Amino acid sequence: MPEVLTAPRVMTGDETVADGAVVVGDRTVDWTGPVAALPAEYTALPRADYPDSTILPGLIDSHVHLGLDGGPNPVARMRAETDEQQLILMLHTARDLLGVGVTTARDLGGRGYLTVAVRDAVASGLARGPRLVVAASPVTVTGGHCWFMGGEADSEDDLCRLVRTHHKHGTDLIKVMATGGFMTTGSAPWYAQFTTAQLTLIAAEARRVDMPVAAHAHGTEGIRRAAEAGVTTIEHCSFVTETNERRFDEQLAAMIAEQGIFVCPTINVNAPYVTELTGIVVGEHLATMRDLGVRIIAGTDAGIDNTPHHQYAGGLEYLVKLGFRPADVVAMATTEAAAALGLGAVTGRLAPGYEADLIVVDGDPLTDITALGRLRRVIARGRDYVPDSGRFDVSAPGTSFASPDHTVNLDLLAQATRRRQA
Repeated sequence: MPEVLTAPRVMTGDETVADGAVVVGDRTVDWTGPVAALPAEYTALPRADYPDSTILPGLIDSHVHLGLDGGPNPVARMRAETDEQQLILMLHTARDLLGVGVTTARDLGGRGYLTVAVRDAVASGLARGPRLVVAASPVTVTGGHCWFMGGEADSEDDLCRLVRTHHKHGTDLIKVMATGGFMTTGSAPWYAQFTTAQLTLIAAEARRVDMPVAAHAHGTEGIRRAAEAGVTTIEHCSFVTETNERRFDEQLAAMIAEQGIFVCPTINVNAPYVTELTGIVVGEHLATMRDLGVRIIAGTDAGIDNTPHHQYAGGLEYLVKLGFRPADVVAMATTEAAAALGLGAVTGRLAPGYEADLIVVDGDPLTDITALGRLRRVIARGRDYVPDSGRFDVSAPGTSFASPDHTVNLDLLAQATRRRQA
């Protein structure tokens, strides 16, 4: 049923309206503006007032893995589970995301086409979760990073066939492992798995069927090849060397900016602890990349070792610690992320005609980013979402580091970090 929501602050994605109102229709936003200017046609609608709160667009996590549980060894669980067990897990993790205000998420790799089934179930209303933009099994070399998801391909014919097969099965984009990764035994994150020509072929074949390409790339050479191939987004972009150091390449970052490629650095709640454990400042080059004009979006890699899907806000808090303004971080998690995912005309803003994806939080995230962890309400595509606990606990820190439900297990994290560096 249509409803009017009011708060001292309404962040539309274009401006912050003081003493604002949002009219939520059956599925879309019907109107936004100052309460004093509310059109007469809406004054008789039910009204919910949220004093000392902020209404803003629903959050977007641009990099998740619904089929990984975020526990101490998610890969082992994925490999041990049947497809049926994986589907149950994925439906559960989708609800976890929605419960922390993530109304849109991009899944960048799972087994086969299970993500397509989950996406369609959510879109049809059969299951609750965020709007999903999904890749299928990532394109990787034989035995390469995440080979166990089923996307191994080596020859040009195999690469083209895999892109076409993913398109045939209805995936939204192609994910390619331009480098090795930390989670796959025998895979080196600095190693460039594909040539520039191969990546260009993948991007061209995907472009032919109007599919974007997300490139996983840790090492500098893999990042360079992905940028030269013209991918849509680069994931991680961490400039890892063979000695596990981070050696930022300013010229390469400038090229990424010039080509309009978005970067999702996958900063998550564990970043400050990994920095403490390793002495490597996670994301230390991001502010420079921003200054060079690189468009950076928020994403957490949710599901990987000790990174549950319900800890989204912790990564946003760390971005502020890296020197980003809260307003910029909110944009990275809403308007900018929507643009990167091809949803800039659908979500990420509170404006007439946009889908009614919004959250209500206690406090002002423009002065205190932790407010994003203090949820009052979540609405996705015009429908309220009530978490499995039956309510939002606005008296607790929500998804912040101090919350008992979201405590980082430092021992497990240390073990995982050592395992990745080995």
